[in-house]
Amino acid sequence: MTSIAEDLLLLLLDDESGKPLVDGVKLPRVLAGAVLLELALDDVVAVDTEGEQVKKGRIAIRTEARPADPILAEAVERLGSGRPLKPTSAIEKLQKDLQEKLLARVVEQGWVSEERGRILGVFPTKKWPAIDSTHEQRVRDLIRAALIDGLTPEPRTTALIALLSAADAAPKVFPDADKRAVKKRAKEIAQGEWAAEAVRDAVASVNAAMMAAVAAGGAVAGSS
Repeated sequence: MTSIAEDLLLLLLDDESGKPLVDGVKLPRVLAGAVLLELALDDVVAVDTEGEQVKKGRIAIRTEARPADPILAEAVERLGSGRPLKPTSAIEKLQKDLQEKLLARVVEQGWVSEERGRILGVFPTKKWPAIDSTHEQRVRDLIRAALIDGLTPEPRTTALIALLSAADAAPKVFPDADKRAVKKRAKEIAQGEWAAEAVRDAVASVNAAMMAAVAAGGAVAGSS
């Protein structure tokens, strides 16, 4: 099974142009949010809302076992090194080099190709057009069924929708649909009663942290 971050990355790459649908500040942090959310859904980490394990509002590692996925395992190692982090700080820590690793993985899977070029013969550019969209289309169909057809999604699909909603990217993934309706439905699903209270708390904390990290990253980029 692919990771939530891999599926999210495929959704956020335009199949034809190979360019991301969100900017360079948002994309790595959205992907980091996906990693953190998957760890929360698997009960590997949790935001301690009571302050019983770590300081209230910080991330606690709930198990000594490490995920089989190397990217998720590395994320746990990063989260476990040093003092317990707030979700916003965790996303900043996890986003480093994450995008490159996930891109290498989806290229290796044969889903996209990496094409390099130069603007004006000077500035290097990269793009990742689709080669085999079979897997992405299955994921997209599940999300479309929830956002546009009104069906109830299973938890993994809901997690992807929650991330797209937090990144304000759901309408970009489905440009042929009513943008306002898609955005509204994605927000409703993200806030819905689709999982246990602890998981919903994790989703809310991760999404809030991701949006804060994106805003902070954008402010830094704008000032430089």
